[in-house]
Amino acid sequence: MFLNNRKRTLLGILICFSLAITSAQDSNTNNGKVLLEYKTMVLGGTFSYLPIYKINSQRISATINSEMESAENDFSKVYEENWNNLVFNSYWKNKLKKPFKLYFKDTIFSSPVEHKMVVTSRYGWRRGRPHQGIDIDLRTGDNVKALLGGKVRYVRRHGGHGRTIVIRHDNGLETVYAHLSGYLVKENDIVEKGQIIGKGGISGNARGSHLHLEVRYRGKSIHPEYLFDFSEITKIRSKEIAVTQKWMTPRSHRSTRKSKIIVQTDIDNVIPENPAKKSIYIVKRGDTLHGIARKHDIEVSEICKINSIRYNSVLNIGQEILIY
Repeated sequence: MFLNNRKRTLLGILICFSLAITSAQDSNTNNGKVLLEYKTMVLGGTFSYLPIYKINSQRISATINSEMESAENDFSKVYEENWNNLVFNSYWKNKLKKPFKLYFKDTIFSSPVEHKMVVTSRYGWRRGRPHQGIDIDLRTGDNVKALLGGKVRYVRRHGGHGRTIVIRHDNGLETVYAHLSGYLVKENDIVEKGQIIGKGGISGNARGSHLHLEVRYRGKSIHPEYLFDFSEITKIRSKEIAVTQKWMTPRSHRSTRKSKIIVQTDIDNVIPENPAKKSIYIVKRGDTLHGIARKHDIEVSEICKINSIRYNSVLNIGQEILIY
């Protein structure tokens, strides 16, 4: 039986197409495709065979799992670098280039206390020395919770902090929980966001029970309120935050007042930030260093340091005093 030209052409196309698919799919067998069978077709009295393949889902799954494991291994490096359970600041030998950028996978954080957060003292200059965290009101025995998930690096007493817990998080940030009365986690534990990690107290140099909370990156403190909104919404201010020198310098802030927060996100185009404003006070009759300090919400020791004068210096009417 003879084929007409039309059938002969169609058959030729079908055979070429079958051979092309067979060659391509056979070459991809090792890339996740498995040959099941050949489908027999009859065209114009001639037999043709088309291969039937399926995607090897198990192989693809294994590839995906391998990629995920690789990502997790890279991610775990955060918990290997300068990991030390005995030293509060494990980065004390390292220098940090500023500005730098922080990344968050979360959009909200967990309140460290179970009641309304009341900040009683802020990040900034306080009583002639830097206060490198914020104080949150609580009672002795109240639960203290982790702001974010991470791994516990440090659980022990530390100087004026008293009983202290340090947790390192996925982005390299560390949160510090101090003045505790008890621990509910141990070093190298994996903790979840909002997990209870300890009990509030007054250990260390604490004036009344409160939680001293610090946020640190590579050993350097960051103004916690620049990263986290400590209101009822418990919002992380941005998923990407550029941290500049101002927000790592307690002297640029006052512990008794809330700093104006303007979050920067573009590290390549950081907006210049004004340093602490200076003002000049003219000494009047009856003025004392203590009175001037109270009026400007500043410590006497700070006035002395700025103006290079002594604590018991005699002030003269008309004398100029520099105030930050």
